[in-house]
Amino acid sequence: MKIATASVADAEEISALIVGLSEPFFLSPSREGAEPFLASIAAEAQRGYLAASNFTYRVARAGARIVGVVALRDNAHLFHLFVAEDFQGRGLARRLWQLVESEALQAGNPGVFTVNASLDAVPLYEKFGFARVGEVQRVHGVSFQPMKSTP
Repeated sequence: MKIATASVADAEEISALIVGLSEPFFLSPSREGAEPFLASIAAEAQRGYLAASNFTYRVARAGARIVGVVALRDNAHLFHLFVAEDFQGRGLARRLWQLVESEALQAGNPGVFTVNASLDAVPLYEKFGFARVGEVQRVHGVSFQPMKSTP
């Protein structure tokens, strides 16, 4: 498995990975009201994030296939952390998180990170040192738990 910097050319595959794993976020099986979230994970949005200077994206590849993605916004907010189902439970999410965390610390982050965790992912983020901040949010057809990690 190889972890590398993502490029704009990876946008379609990153979007497909995220869309395929985002079902637990939706408040309604019809995804009603979730249009803003869906737009934010579409390939076009991913291209914009990948080209922006305030995002750090890394992808994990198994052969030519992207099996994991991590994105950090503004050197402090864990924007994406997704691992393909057939690669979950192997420590890949932890490897991706630790990579961007280390890079952020080297770039001056004092050790304070935030994430809007899917409810299913809260226990994983707690293992990474994040704590719940406030109540579960239900916004634009999706639910998430705000979390924060401090040194």
